[in-house]
Amino acid sequence: MSHYIPFNYEELNLIEGTIFPSSVKNINNKSFWFWERALFQRACSAILPEEFPEEWEGTVKDFFYYCIFAQGWTCIFNNPVFGDTFQPGTLSERDWYYQPRFVLVQNPLITEKMGGLAGGLKLEIGKDCQILKLTPDFRGIWDIISYYAEKLSLLDNAINMSLINSKFSWILGARNKTAGNAIKKIMDRVNAGEPFVVFDMKLTNDPTDKDSPFQFLDFGNLKERYITSLQLQDMRDILNAFDCEIGIPTVPYQKKERMVTAEAESKEQDATSRASVWVDCLNSSAKKVMKLYPNIKLKFKLRYKRGGEE
Repeated sequence: MSHYIPFNYEELNLIEGTIFPSSVKNINNKSFWFWERALFQRACSAILPEEFPEEWEGTVKDFFYYCIFAQGWTCIFNNPVFGDTFQPGTLSERDWYYQPRFVLVQNPLITEKMGGLAGGLKLEIGKDCQILKLTPDFRGIWDIISYYAEKLSLLDNAINMSLINSKFSWILGARNKTAGNAIKKIMDRVNAGEPFVVFDMKLTNDPTDKDSPFQFLDFGNLKERYITSLQLQDMRDILNAFDCEIGIPTVPYQKKERMVTAEAESKEQDATSRASVWVDCLNSSAKKVMKLYPNIKLKFKLRYKRGGEE
């Protein structure tokens, strides 16, 4: 008898075998995709372009933000068909300072008339193109987005479970069918809003052994078991931590009334320190872009400045 092996068994086994614990699927779910998308848009709001090419507005700007935040950089060059443009690509080779020398750009619209092979271009950095990058190490911030999206997804599921488990309901046991029907009728009239319900006293004692035909399962004080408010607070704490990573200043609400000026300033610096590196990196690389292509104007700033009402 042969064993059944599903199609793509090796790939499936590799995927499942490299996740620990394998029973927990933290990222392959709709909740994770929701938070990943929400955090990406939240991150895009932290950096604001002061100067930006007008022809790159609209949907082109949306693609620009995706390249910068997801890949961490984009290749800017001039093309005889598309003019001043940008594309994601692959970095190639190294110079004396271990910096990339070339960019390989792949796009199905690239033709041989554009100076490259069909579907691809090899551009020399500083001569044929320039790199606009978000981070010093040519990496995006999708690792930050995924890191917090996973935690929010796990907590989101826990909140759903808490909401279900916190629903108040009576659990009553009936010794016989007559007692069960009586309980149902009593609860129907109680839920209908009647101020009092009258039932036959004969139902309170079983005719055979005089024992009570009703049993009540008590779960204790519902308020003591309600943890949803704590989980919602944890969700706000995770969002605050993410905001600190991407440059949105936050004030912890649990300390807001007691926070002194020094604590507020320290929190503000913590929230903008990493984003300041990103803006400096963008503007530093933008200078090289504008030196090679004077017609392109690029300048960026933090949306949320330090100090003041902002």
